[in-house]
Amino acid sequence: MSDVRPGVYDMLCLPLTLLVATEHRLVRWRSRSAPGMLVQDRGGADMIQTLVIVGASGDLTARFLIPAIARLHQAGKLPEGFRILGIAWDDWNTEGFRSHLERRLASSSTPNVLGMLEAILERVDYRRVDVTSRDQLAQVLGNMTDPLVVYLALPPGLFAPSIESLAALKLPKGSKVVLEKPFGESLESAQALNRLLHESFPERDVFRLDHFLGKQTVQNILGLRFANRIFEPVWNTHHIERVEIIWDETITAAGRASFYDVTGALRDMVQNHLLQLLALIAMEPLHGLDEQTLRDHKVAVLRAVRRLAPDEVLRQTVRGRYTQGTIGKEEVLPYLQEEGVWAERHTETFAQVTLSIDNWRWAGVPFMLRTGKALRCDRREIAIHFKPVPHLAFGQEAQPIPNVLTIELDPDRIALSVNVNEPGDLCNLEQVELDKRFPSGGLPAYARLLLDVLDGDPTLSIRDDEAEESWRIVEPILQVWAKGGVPLVDYPAGSSGPMES
Repeated sequence: MSDVRPGVYDMLCLPLTLLVATEHRLVRWRSRSAPGMLVQDRGGADMIQTLVIVGASGDLTARFLIPAIARLHQAGKLPEGFRILGIAWDDWNTEGFRSHLERRLASSSTPNVLGMLEAILERVDYRRVDVTSRDQLAQVLGNMTDPLVVYLALPPGLFAPSIESLAALKLPKGSKVVLEKPFGESLESAQALNRLLHESFPERDVFRLDHFLGKQTVQNILGLRFANRIFEPVWNTHHIERVEIIWDETITAAGRASFYDVTGALRDMVQNHLLQLLALIAMEPLHGLDEQTLRDHKVAVLRAVRRLAPDEVLRQTVRGRYTQGTIGKEEVLPYLQEEGVWAERHTETFAQVTLSIDNWRWAGVPFMLRTGKALRCDRREIAIHFKPVPHLAFGQEAQPIPNVLTIELDPDRIALSVNVNEPGDLCNLEQVELDKRFPSGGLPAYARLLLDVLDGDPTLSIRDDEAEESWRIVEPILQVWAKGGVPLVDYPAGSSGPMES
């Protein structure tokens, strides 16, 4: 809790207690449980014991998947016979692949991961395979009889041929297929990819992962909203003025610019991560936490988001690209000078979009979604701005600042600003802040979601219609931007972003 005068502490302690109640992380639920019942059921004999990483030589494996597996091993969540099979085109054997992982992890991992590394590498095997070749995949996976998790750690352009190759193999019953975002590159491509998946696998066996849904504070949005009576009565257009969902980063595109340049900020962040946060904030009250209920409620919100008309895209969106500047003491090169960037693509590194939700709860409330790279500071938060009080009893000089509920996502923190009297002055006001910082312990996001996949629980994965609705929302923006209708404005690295934002 931030510093608060002793005279107001007792007055504030009750709402702070209510906020603190959201600290306890929601345990995983299983759809086979009774409606609304939360059940912890991990590490059982029915958990899938083989993880196949297709495209295992890429950045995703070393940066996220192997560290996530190490944390699961440390927490005792993996079955005893758990194995990892890496598949890629790189000319390695198993020892070469293990050495590659060891080098990558030695320079970037936490002590928790490094302490588990030897035990994890012992579980790793590798095969050199063209992931689009049915014959080569069949030689490696064709004789397996137990269920597998096949994780496509691939560029989106390789999803379709890889899925076709996997479908021809007829994977063992109960196997799961995992796809990373972005799921497709447009509404049409997402629909085509869904059709291909539906021809080959049951929807329940398809996991479209968005690692934001594994973050502790993102999950705590559900507890904050639906376990505290003080919020639901004011969670609507009558009391909330606007909602801001912001993911500002100081990091640049360096090191992954070749991927980023064909994606851009709108596809990379807004289309998936930030729209998922919007859905959790704006959904209607849940009658249970089973997989269908949660996903149905998220889809209902996305369907209610109004598609922007071309003239609205001009007024309600901003796109930008960072130029040379300084972040802290570090000189930053312009985005156009990053390796793998083509100026002709006109890729944005900053995107801001203001959307509306056409339903009774949110009519007239703007939802501003913003993300950018190479900005002055890291700001990763959801800010709920409440309307001013309808009547002032303190005179014209005492203007209370409207209340703001802030949900910080990294580091995890929840804060509420409230107005109280200044010391010894009945007619003047000051604003104080109640805050709760969450400990950094527990499983990281990728570990939580990977555990869901191994356990066959799709609750926190993106359903087929959910992925398509997200593309429906951003598609008109992409179309206007592609025609140059909204100018691509420059902003210096280390600034707060484009002036237009």
